[in-house]
Formats: sequence, structure tokens, C-alpha cells
Amino acid sequence: MKKRIVTAVLLAAGLGGCALGPDFKKPAAPATASDSYTPKPLPAQTASAPGVGGAAQRFAFGQEIPAQWWTLFRSPALDQLIRSALAQNPSMAAAEATLRQAQENYNAQSGNLIYPSVNAQLGATRQKTSTATAGAAAGVFNLYNASVNVAYTPDVFGATRRTLEGAQAAVDYQRFQLEAAYLTLAANVVTTAIQEASLRAQLQATREVLDALNRQLGVIEKQFEYGAIPRTTVLSQRNQVAQVAATVAPLEKALASAQHQLSVLAGKLPGEAGMPEFALESLTLPEQLPVSLPSELVRQRPDIRASEEQLHQASAAVGVATAAQYPQFSLSGSYGSASQSFGKLFDSNTNAWSLAAAITQPIFNGGALSAQRRAAEAAYDAAAAQYRATVLSAFQNVADALRALDADAAALKSQAEAEALAKETLTLAEQQYKLGGISYLSLLDAQRSYQQTHISLVQAQAARYADTAALFQALGGGWWNRKNQ
Repeated sequence: MKKRIVTAVLLAAGLGGCALGPDFKKPAAPATASDSYTPKPLPAQTASAPGVGGAAQRFAFGQEIPAQWWTLFRSPALDQLIRSALAQNPSMAAAEATLRQAQENYNAQSGNLIYPSVNAQLGATRQKTSTATAGAAAGVFNLYNASVNVAYTPDVFGATRRTLEGAQAAVDYQRFQLEAAYLTLAANVVTTAIQEASLRAQLQATREVLDALNRQLGVIEKQFEYGAIPRTTVLSQRNQVAQVAATVAPLEKALASAQHQLSVLAGKLPGEAGMPEFALESLTLPEQLPVSLPSELVRQRPDIRASEEQLHQASAAVGVATAAQYPQFSLSGSYGSASQSFGKLFDSNTNAWSLAAAITQPIFNGGALSAQRRAAEAAYDAAAAQYRATVLSAFQNVADALRALDADAAALKSQAEAEALAKETLTLAEQQYKLGGISYLSLLDAQRSYQQTHISLVQAQAARYADTAALFQALGGGWWNRKNQ
């Protein structure tokens, strides 16, 4: 009998027919030019400018992006900080745990759906029967039983396969969500480090301007003491010093906020020691920028791959809803023994077995099953639209980053020229003012112009580093090139 039960189960396992519902196919990459993300072609390289962050950058289309793309900035402190963040940031820990949860949920479903359920049962019953119902056989007796029960649902129309297909897609979705978290965290550390360096440079530049204004104020006050200039000139200079001094505290506040953010990204409390300080001079602007081809972007962006797996889940759900409209088969069997004496429980004459098969065909359910299938199809259409929106957003991110790299390089070149001219003008104005060749208002205008152009130069330098990090993030960050992939 044991062989018969096992044989029945194996035969049932072979009854699986075709899986109903659509077979999922990965969406094709958008039709676009082989190396074009923007309506107008990009130059072979960006403009260059003297000083920090002024190197020309070349676009290398089709070149592979390194998995640890941030190392191209050649900052050991930045490398160490990102390693610390990836190991200690709680968002990464949460994403990893969510992936493990999805994998174990898949394991649980596959165990329940693919294999027959086998349960062993051992029981004992003590019972007294009524003389009114049992007559002379009434009395108290014991009943012992032991059995192995097997149940199986053949996957004739593919409901199990589609369910597991959706569960596997859920695992893959969480895997790409983990990659997206990895990329986002690394990019946030890089951009926050660049912001910190920029704010530190702006603060230093502002303090240098403030020192120059204070020195100029000392000269003006001496001139006022000797009656060489009116009091209005002194007040104007003091007002200029006060206005510049008022910008120091907001810059200090922003710098402290960036430092706190870096600590949190690294999984540390803001008050913990040991955090590095960044300067724009400590970062090298990558001169060669690898740019993935548009046809490869949909396979490399984690958010696109995650959206694709959501579409895959929705496709599998259509198959599950379709299979629910067809007959459902079930097989069960048991083998065991029953005896009024535990010592005779396993004697040959106490054996008992059973085999059962059932089929359930939905006949009338008020249109519920059809409605569920239509709902699954609508969910698939929504997932397809969301996938397309994700792809469009990804291509926009790359196009924006590429244009920003080109435009901000040109802006830095112009800003560097403006800063050099403003500095030369200020130096000349100070000399002329000391000799009485120009009015104080002319000197004041030169001071204001230099202050503004100097701060703008620092911001333009930082923008080029930030644009580079944004491009690597927009292209997917090279996760597919990691050795453990």
C-alpha cells in the first residue's frame, strides 16, 4: 500500500499541464540612437578652467563603469567613509534583511506548493459508549492509532508555477532594491562630502573677504580721524563689514549640518569623533567619464530592474487568476494502523489505508473569478505604465547629468575669468583709493564684486564634482561589475 500511495503522488506530479496566463518577456530597451541621450549631440569633452575642479572631462561612450566609481575621485578619506557607511548604515541593514525575508517567503511557498505534504500522526482515545446506542457492546474502551497522511494538489493549469514565478520576482525585486539602496547611499555620501567641502571653501573665502574689509576699515577710520574723509564713508564701510559678517553664521550652520549628515550616513551619531573633513583640493575631478550606451541603461539601473520585476509579478498574478477559473485537483492518502491495545498497534491485522481524489470546478460565483482576472490584468497595465515612467525618468536623469557636466564646465570657465578680473580690479581699486584717485564708492563696488565672484567660483567648482557623482548615479553605479555578482 505504501508503494501505491507514493505512485499515486508521483503520477499526480506528472499531471501538470501548461501554465495559463501570459509568459513574461523582458521589455525591450527604448529605440534611440546608439550613443545619444540628448536631442543635440554632446561635445567630445567639456571646457576647462584654471584652478580646482577645472580639468576638461571627456565622455567615453560604451566604456564600463567601475563598481566602486567613487574611487575615481582619488580620495582615501572618501573611500574609507563609504566603506564604513555601507557596513554600518541602518538603511542598508534594513534592505538586506528585507531581501532575506523575501527569499525565505519564497522558500516557504515553494515547500508548501511544490512538494506533497506528509504528516505523521499518533493518537490515543479513551471512550465510553452508551448502552442506548451500542447495546451489549457498550462500555469503556481505548483506541490507539498511528498513520502517515499524504496530500497533494497537482499543478494541472499552472497556478502553482505562476505563484512561485511571482514569488521569485518578489525576491528579485528586493535584490534590486538593495542595489538601489547601495547606489543611493554611496552617492549621498559623495555628494554630501562635496557639499561639505564647498561650504568649507565658501566659509574660508568669506572670512578672507571679511579680513580684507576689516583691514580696509582700519585704514578708513584712520583717514576719518585725520579729517580726510567724511563719516558717511566710515559708516558705509562698517555696514559692508557687517553685511559680510552676517553671512558667516549661516555658512557655519550649513557646514555643521553637512557634517552631521555625513556622520548619520556612516551609521554614527553626529557627536562621535573620527569623521574626516573634506576640501575640494583633496578631490580629483575624473577626466574620463564612462557613459553606458542607452541600449544598456535598462539593464543597469537598479530602479528600472526593480520596476521590471514588479511587472513580472503582475504578469504572474494574471496567470494565477486565470488558473483559478479552471478545475482544481487534489489527491490524498493515508497509511497506518489502529488498535484497542497499544501493544498490538503495529500488528499486521491492524493496518488501515485510504486513497482519495477530488476535483473542484467553479460553476457559479457571481462573476467573481472573472472580475479577479480583469483586476489582475489592470494591475499589469498599471505596472507596465509605471515601468515606462521609470525608464523615462532614468533617461532624463542621464540627459540632465550630461548637460549639466557640459554647461557647468563652461560656467566654471566663465566664473574663473570673472573672479580673476574682479580680483585684479579690487587690487587696482585699493591702490587708487590710497592715492586718492577714486572715490570710496568705487572701492566699495570693487569689494562687493570680488566677494560675489569669489563665492560663486567656489560654488561652480563644487558643481562640477557634484555633476560627476550625479552622472555615475544616473548610469546605475556599475553594480554589475562587482566580483560577487
